[in-house]
Amino acid sequence: MELIKPKKIFLRDHLELDEKWVHQQIADDPGILGLGDLVLRDRERIQPKAGRLDLLLQDPETDRRYEVEVQLGKTDERHIIRTIEYWDIEKKRYPQYDHCAVIVAEDVTSRFLNVISLFNGSIPIIAVQMTALQIENKVGLFFTTVLDETARGMVDEDEDVAEEVDRSYWENRGTRKTVALSDEAMEILRQFDSGLSPKYNKFYIGLQKDSKPCNFVVFRAMKGSLRVEPRIRRSEEVDAILEDAGFDVMPYNSRGGRYRLNISSTDFKERGETLKEIIGRAYRQQME
Repeated sequence: MELIKPKKIFLRDHLELDEKWVHQQIADDPGILGLGDLVLRDRERIQPKAGRLDLLLQDPETDRRYEVEVQLGKTDERHIIRTIEYWDIEKKRYPQYDHCAVIVAEDVTSRFLNVISLFNGSIPIIAVQMTALQIENKVGLFFTTVLDETARGMVDEDEDVAEEVDRSYWENRGTRKTVALSDEAMEILRQFDSGLSPKYNKFYIGLQKDSKPCNFVVFRAMKGSLRVEPRIRRSEEVDAILEDAGFDVMPYNSRGGRYRLNISSTDFKERGETLKEIIGRAYRQQME
């Protein structure tokens, strides 16, 4: 194959391609941001006494909304403040939705990356670095998430408030067969740590070790399947592994940082090794 060397260009200095052009590319295909299969809700959205929001995107599966602000060149304090301000306005106007602020810039400098990370503990915010490459008379845009939002545990994963139940509770809520699938999953888990055991809570079946929570994977017994939720940072690599294996995958839980797989007894037989690989990734990230 012939090697073609692309030329990196900076759109801030480009004579023809400007910020509105970038807006149009994202509006035409919001998936290029790498944040999931999103759809465009609005462009240049007027904010009361605060200017215009570049792009409002939404996840059609979860209805989560993303307030996106684009800046050519380096990000700066005005860009950060404007993004957070628009996120806050939209959140207050439409509290029925989950909202996430997204900063897009050609250069997210280490200084401002540190500033953004300080907000990330209390504000769901994502920083995406944009790179433009030119090959002959064509231009490609590449988006890389340099700061993902901090994974937040769901309320039902808070051990201080989780109501403990027994196995029969889940057998009544789901079926004996789907709860039995969690036993098969436990056999895989014990290959990584023999000290793990199940802990039955009202909203999920968790894990414990030495009587302490260790929930890098949780389970929910449904009527027709066992939902397995490993805590793994989302990546194209993991997405591809799950898709190639043919798992029934629900939308990624960004707030909890978990993939969600509906598992049947057939999956253990036909996709057991892939499931083991996914659980192993969750275990290793837990140990980091």
